[in-house]
Amino acid sequence: MSGPIGLLVMAYGGPQSLDDLPGYLADIRRGRPTPRAVLDEIAHNYRSIGGKSPLLEITTRQANALAARLGATRFACYIGMRHSAPWIEDAVVRMVNEGVTRAVSLVLAPHYSRMSVGAYQQRVAEGLDMAHGGIDFVHVASYHDAPQVIDALATRVRAGLQLWSEADRTSVHVVFSAHSLPVRILAPGDPYDAQCRETARLVAARAEVADDRWSWSYQSAGRSPEPWLGPSLDAHLEALARQGVRHVLSVPVGFVADHVEVLFDIDIQARARARSLGVRLERAAMLNDDPLFIEALAEIVETHAAGWLRRTEEEGACASQWSAAESRG
Repeated sequence: MSGPIGLLVMAYGGPQSLDDLPGYLADIRRGRPTPRAVLDEIAHNYRSIGGKSPLLEITTRQANALAARLGATRFACYIGMRHSAPWIEDAVVRMVNEGVTRAVSLVLAPHYSRMSVGAYQQRVAEGLDMAHGGIDFVHVASYHDAPQVIDALATRVRAGLQLWSEADRTSVHVVFSAHSLPVRILAPGDPYDAQCRETARLVAARAEVADDRWSWSYQSAGRSPEPWLGPSLDAHLEALARQGVRHVLSVPVGFVADHVEVLFDIDIQARARARSLGVRLERAAMLNDDPLFIEALAEIVETHAAGWLRRTEEEGACASQWSAAESRG
């Protein structure tokens, strides 16, 4: 066994300019045309956050920090996006061409669903088919309850609460959220909903947020007519306002980086809705390349690659012993 272990870091992707938006949406919609009204709405959302997605830049920072922590002699790091360049399939082809024979795949999303993380894993399989490659992949399915991830999120919650004065802090209600998915995912026993709520419970406990001071919602539901997981963030804010809540800290635990679902859906849209209800809404900072989060990801990767790392160390020890014996000759 020779050469570093491959590490494929994957994220959703996003347009690098408004000109990229039609192609980006076409990939998400599997080639189906995007109605003009939907295209205009999404273009407005991206225009409101600077005309592009920051996700590739942040993912690159995350992957670089992770590669530095893991060490170049042990892991060779690659980046692949699901719906924009650099594509997952192209990254897999490059890995095959560069001689990678074993690898860990890591999606920058903590919760498993067959519609989310499962779809990334399918793209990896398609890349292997394209390259006629034989990489032995170990997939990280989820890390929704990894202790250091929980610690990193709890730190963000505590910092977010500091945005209020001490007098108001005890009345702040924390709303955890994740990207909504169609309700039909629950029928085959998909763990997504249970994992999301478990993350919220663990973070609230670690941040010492009382049970009656936090709740759960979903956000950023798609535009298809089928039912999506709820309650939606907007509807939940309305319900909280009716209960007399006037201070809300939004904590989107389903996301690990700033992008449109955070920068527009929460910072602009949800905040405007909250303001109209007489509610002050603030958002906890995203994990991005926070050192504690990167350390958590590194340990997750090392755990999944433990067998390979152990064999590599054993081979190195044997080679050292052989070299010493040869020198004594």
